[in-house]
Amino acid sequence: MRWGQKPVYLCCGYTDMRKSINGLMTLVKESFSLDPFSEALFVFCNRNRDRIKILEWDGDGFWLYFKRLERGRFRWPAKGDAATMVLDAKELSYLIEGAKLEKKLKRNEVLERQIS
Repeated sequence: MRWGQKPVYLCCGYTDMRKSINGLMTLVKESFSLDPFSEALFVFCNRNRDRIKILEWDGDGFWLYFKRLERGRFRWPAKGDAATMVLDAKELSYLIEGAKLEKKLKRNEVLERQIS
């Protein structure tokens, strides 16, 4: 992705995915005490951990990226002491691509073994 060196603020726990740009902006401003117009990415995940939204301000408008997994789940931090977690763009890529890696690592169980 083209995000480069922007900081990434991950919303721990789950977010209502019915929220659009305005709802997510309000969440960033009021719950995280952050400026949604800053050069940063704000990442949200649903309760089932199969959908994420990324909010980005590019200088003249907002981008809202959305990804829905057909199989698998994102590894997502639970809401604990902190409401947000700070990542870099590479860590975000690992988080997004992690679901693909888990699917590749799943193997069928070997029921019969033969020595040839």
